[in-house]
Amino acid sequence: MKENVLDILVYLFENYINDDETELAVDEETLRTELVESGFAEKEVVKAFSWLEDLNPRVLEEYDGARLTHTDSIRVYTDRENEKLDMVCRGFLMFLEQVGILDAHSRELILDRVMALEADDISLEQLKWVILLVLFNQPGQEEAFAWMEDLVYEEMVGAPH
Repeated sequence: MKENVLDILVYLFENYINDDETELAVDEETLRTELVESGFAEKEVVKAFSWLEDLNPRVLEEYDGARLTHTDSIRVYTDRENEKLDMVCRGFLMFLEQVGILDAHSRELILDRVMALEADDISLEQLKWVILLVLFNQPGQEEAFAWMEDLVYEEMVGAPH
C-alpha cells in the first residue's frame, strides 16, 4: 500500500475520531499497531500522529496572537504555498472565509497543517479533509465543522463510483 499521511488521517477520522460508536479509549500505541497491521507504513503512521499532535490545544495557543481583527485584509500566499495549493484551493479557502465558515485564525491553522504535509501539491478534496480535521480540533468551531462535514460527505456520496 502506498498511502500518505493524509490517507492515514482520513482513515483515523472516519474509523476512530468521528465514529460515535467507537470509544477513544484505545491508547496511541495500540492504535499505531493496528494501523501498521492494516497495511499502513510505520513511518507514515508516525508522521500522521505527529501531524495530529500539532493540533492539540497547547500548540494551537501559539496561533492566538495571529488572530486578525480586520476582516477586509487579503491573504498573500508565499511561493511555496502557491505551489502546493492551486488557484481552486486558494479560492475555496477565500470562499469559506467570505461565508463565515473560516476566520483568519482558522485559515492560518489550515495553511500550517497543509504545509506540514509532504505532498508536493494538495487537491481540493485533500484540502477539504485538512479543513475538516482542523475544525474538528478547534473549540468553538462546531457549526463550521458540521457544515464542512456535510460538504465532504455529501460529495463522497454523490461522487461517481
